[in-house]
Amino acid sequence: MNKIGIIGSGTMGSGIAQVAATSGCKVKVYDTNQDALNKSKVALEKVLLRLIEKERIDETEKNRIQDNISYVNSLKDLADSNLTIEAIVENLEIKKKVFSELESYVSAETIIASNTSSLSIASIASSLQKPERCVGIHFFNPAPLMALVEVIPAIQTSQKVFEKAVSTIKSWNKTVAVAKDTPGFIVNRVARPYYGESLRIYEEGIADFATIDWSLKTIGGFRMGPFELMDFIGNDINYTVTKTVFKTFYYDSRFRPSFTQQRLAEAGYLGRKTGKGYYDYDENGRVILNESEESHNSELAEQIFNRVLVMLINEAADALFLNIASAEDIDKAMTKGVNYPKGLLAWADEKGMDWCVDSIDELYNEYHEERYRCSPLLRKMKRENKTFF
Repeated sequence: MNKIGIIGSGTMGSGIAQVAATSGCKVKVYDTNQDALNKSKVALEKVLLRLIEKERIDETEKNRIQDNISYVNSLKDLADSNLTIEAIVENLEIKKKVFSELESYVSAETIIASNTSSLSIASIASSLQKPERCVGIHFFNPAPLMALVEVIPAIQTSQKVFEKAVSTIKSWNKTVAVAKDTPGFIVNRVARPYYGESLRIYEEGIADFATIDWSLKTIGGFRMGPFELMDFIGNDINYTVTKTVFKTFYYDSRFRPSFTQQRLAEAGYLGRKTGKGYYDYDENGRVILNESEESHNSELAEQIFNRVLVMLINEAADALFLNIASAEDIDKAMTKGVNYPKGLLAWADEKGMDWCVDSIDELYNEYHEERYRCSPLLRKMKRENKTFF
């Protein structure tokens, strides 16, 4: 698997190309937009120069990586690829069209993969004459830095293709978590309460954005608060993923989008990239007039943290209950994919099943919403006095 085709030269496609090229693969990056290809090439040069400055690589290594990547504007140029990874717009019909055309050029043995973060791999695979060659290979941004890659076999994916995909990604020095082909896979499913419950707390008037962020960082040890993170990701992107997960889970109230985020997206307040989101930003991307930490109430912070944490634990437990992934892969995905300070199931063990079940039941008793239903697995584990690990 040493000849790799990348479809899409945006941030994610370019990042995946760098990963593969660094591991010694010959990579072709395809895009219909020549300006985008040029931008990708320039961006790689800047990244590699920074790595030289940090003494992580030398000039010889920089040249080797660059020599391993070529830039093409015809899908036919990917004909000799052993593996192609698509990293284009999150639009199912566009992906299907590209996959169908690509299949007419590549060999019968070529694996055709999608980097989609939330769309059905089975649906994408259905566009192919040989759907068994299709698999989900989901990197996290920025791809060169984030250790995790989710590998998602569709119901059509052959065992041989799945095994080749896993071994290839591991050979690129990435950590693999295997996920069932369900909306959001592991990370984008399990992480929804980090955003959704924080937005709910804000909308109830319990605390402002800065207080909620401070609570999750100071009490919970998260690197970024939910509102900082949504501004960093982009409110348009985060909101779209939330809508997709909500719709594809048949409008399960656990994943209901927030009107607050919808209005920000509609107003064009997308976060750092527009200079305004949940916070205002200066030209260097720094928050303007952020509230000082000294003004926060520690008791309130603890309550906020516990509420968000138990919702995250409940979602992780439900993912395990429904066989989305193993307990090990769920915790690996959350620590390696989104840098959580602990695996959520390990966190549940630490807090205790009594605390988990009682905390989520308190929320249900308060609101009587299905959003706060306790996972059957947590109840069973409390009853049987078990732990996840």
